[in-house]
Amino acid sequence: MKLAIILSTNDAETSWNAFRLANLALSKSDTVSVFLLGEGVEYGQANSSRFNIKEQVEKFLQSENSQIIVCGTCLAIRKQGSTKECPEGSIEDWYRIVSESDKILTF
Repeated sequence: MKLAIILSTNDAETSWNAFRLANLALSKSDTVSVFLLGEGVEYGQANSSRFNIKEQVEKFLQSENSQIIVCGTCLAIRKQGSTKECPEGSIEDWYRIVSESDKILTF
């Protein structure tokens, strides 16, 4: 299955759970794409000992069947840049992820 996760919140627990689910899907041989949108581009700032998002993201990125793309416009609004782990994308990338996926989840 091709799973798309659209993450548009910077809430620590929600982001942590989204990546936990993404990792479970990868363990079942699914392909998972995460598109970070709006406040979701700030997911890393919500990392804590209780909700270790960084750990979940690192595990997620170890798979060949995973990708994270971050909305370039949303980054610019927040004066942030893309990273190697989370490259900048566009609305075209968002559309492609949605159109190519079997299931789409939004958080």
